[in-house]
Amino acid sequence: MSAQARPAVSVHLLLSAGRGPQECAWALARLLRRLETDATRRNLETHRAETVPGDRPGTYRSVLIRMSGAGAEAFAASWTGTLCWQAPSPYRAGTGRKNWYVIARPCEVGTPRTTFAEADVDIVACRTGGPGGQHRNKASTAVRATHRPSGIVVVVDTERRFSLNRGIAMRLLRQRIEHGDEEAGRAAVTARWRIHDELVRGTPTRVERP
Repeated sequence: MSAQARPAVSVHLLLSAGRGPQECAWALARLLRRLETDATRRNLETHRAETVPGDRPGTYRSVLIRMSGAGAEAFAASWTGTLCWQAPSPYRAGTGRKNWYVIARPCEVGTPRTTFAEADVDIVACRTGGPGGQHRNKASTAVRATHRPSGIVVVVDTERRFSLNRGIAMRLLRQRIEHGDEEAGRAAVTARWRIHDELVRGTPTRVERP
């Protein structure tokens, strides 16, 4: 029996010029092309998922690149950290600086959505107090619903019929799961924006030249 093919690994890497001068946006464009060429040699596919252009034509303040294929994670790791493009400034002939820095960090994109299925919910009838509680205690019409994958639990006793409380419990679980997914998505976007301020000049993990 032949082994089942594994799905291609996909990794996102965010390259940012941070708050550096326009030369850093120029350096990012050069480093990006170098990265893409290197990836092609290793039979990896690349796609520029998002780009933020710089002030000068052909430059970028940031680029989110997706890489896929066997060895994509190791390749991304080799390009992670402070990158340096070592070349004279194309804009300021008088400056002696030749090192232009860019930050590269892996990041999450499109956080997975939680699939809600009623089969994943445990329903238990229970008794609660409160107004009208005597009737509910005898009938056990309250519902305790547990969504096993997330561990979210809701208890509903607003109605005197078990079926109605069950329907409300399902709706509440779905809402809470959707809210949790939205919070996770916002956290991922915030983490990506923080990368722009992480650029540390000096002691680069990788130095590239024309």
